[in-house]
Amino acid sequence: MGKYIKLFENHTQYTAYTASTEFIKPNVSHCIQEAEVHYNPIQLGTKLVAKYYVDNEGSTITLFYYQGGSGSGSGSGSGSGSGGEIPFSSMEIDGVELSEVVNEYTFSTTGEHTVKYTLADPTSIGSSAFQGCSFLTSITIPNSVTSIGDGAFYECSSLTSIDIPNSVTSIGTYAFYNCHGLSSIDIPNSVTNIGDEAFYGCTGLTSVTIPDSVTSIGDSAFGSCSSLTSINIPRGVTTIGSYAFNGCSSLTSMTVDSSNTTYDSRNNCNAIIKTSTNELLFGCKNTVIPNTVTSIGNTAFSSCYTLASIDIPNSVTNIGDEAFYGCSGLTSINIPSGVTSIGGGAFEGCTSLTSVSIPDSVTSIGTSAFTYCTSLTTIDIPNSVTSIGNSVFRGCSGLTSVTIGSGVTSIGNSAFSNCSRLRSVTIGNDVTSIGDWAFSYCSGLTSVTIPDSVTSIGNGAFSYCSRLTSVTVEATTAPTLGGSSTFINVKSNGTLYVPIGSSGYDAWMSTNNYYLGKYGWTKVEQ
Repeated sequence: MGKYIKLFENHTQYTAYTASTEFIKPNVSHCIQEAEVHYNPIQLGTKLVAKYYVDNEGSTITLFYYQGGSGSGSGSGSGSGSGGEIPFSSMEIDGVELSEVVNEYTFSTTGEHTVKYTLADPTSIGSSAFQGCSFLTSITIPNSVTSIGDGAFYECSSLTSIDIPNSVTSIGTYAFYNCHGLSSIDIPNSVTNIGDEAFYGCTGLTSVTIPDSVTSIGDSAFGSCSSLTSINIPRGVTTIGSYAFNGCSSLTSMTVDSSNTTYDSRNNCNAIIKTSTNELLFGCKNTVIPNTVTSIGNTAFSSCYTLASIDIPNSVTNIGDEAFYGCSGLTSINIPSGVTSIGGGAFEGCTSLTSVSIPDSVTSIGTSAFTYCTSLTTIDIPNSVTSIGNSVFRGCSGLTSVTIGSGVTSIGNSAFSNCSRLRSVTIGNDVTSIGDWAFSYCSGLTSVTIPDSVTSIGNGAFSYCSRLTSVTVEATTAPTLGGSSTFINVKSNGTLYVPIGSSGYDAWMSTNNYYLGKYGWTKVEQ
């Protein structure tokens, strides 16, 4: 393999070599396998080289992160260390060996300074070793290191260069989190695992090469790398975590090696598809969804701000949770007739979305599915939908009219809350319950008709509807109110219309708390 040279067959030979004053010629041979026991007195490099840039004379900077306290030194080399476990056994600054390891140092000159550390554990850069070291600009890792610990370079915002040797097999969780200065990264062909959020928020990262050795890419591993333009999944990858590429708004190319048996990018679609299920897992602004895809996965296009339009083929039956979350450039969407469910938060925060057509094949609309779609003006919910989840259209401030199909039996909590321009709402005849705060803060709503199928109205359901002056209820027995705040802060001197001979509405007209009587409303039987 060439990674190790075997000098001794066993420990007895090695002990004899180190104890003897006579020359003993080692039996040099290559190790047959990496795991083979060998006794090699030749040490691999254990010096980690770090460079820092100091822009003010006399600046005291943090060299590495140490939870046990701080030890400091100065340009003369003096200073004191501190107790606890330090990740380095010795260090030198600008060629001068220090008598002890310090994690703070005062530099007398500006410019670049080089610090060489001897790793206490030569195989690992420990967790949080350089966390928050904002003056750190460059790191060269020695070839003794096999793992980069969790958060090792967390928020090293000035780090622009990192040399990772091919001895490293694992990059830990948060390892390079928010290292904004990194523009490129070469991951060696020895790495098998890239941890959760390992490169999250590396906004300057424009290119990354994932080698064939990698089998696992963690959750949000490259999330919010907003300058990353392309990604290729090599043949060995069998696991890609949730949100792995979400927020990579500059991506124009997503490909999968043709030898990969778990994922594919069929038909040059610029997307990552799980082969066994035909589920599109990750897409970008240039994605063309193939007509063999049956499901758009959770967060597939989440935070793809540059996505302007997308055609969903008839083969798709499910749109997953947060599938298009935060796609603020998306202006319209055509949901095909084969789709049966729209996941929670599927289009949440699509602030430019002006129209959406929901086909009558859809039976379920998840929580917050269209929350804060502020440009949406009208919505027709088909008869096939049986329930409207919590907060589905909350904050759709441009929405002026809503028609709720006759198949809907429940309207969830805050379903239309803060739809401030909503003027007209038609509630279907099968609705039995209206949730808490369902139409709260709909300040443009002037009238509403509640069908006789409704048996309960949640607390705050029509609260702060400041222009509401007319409520017509068709049930002869008053629906149960969820609390005294159902109509809090409606417009004064409105009218409640109820059937002749109806009962239970006197409680609505109470002057106590925040019932309609408090606002001078009158009840009219008709």
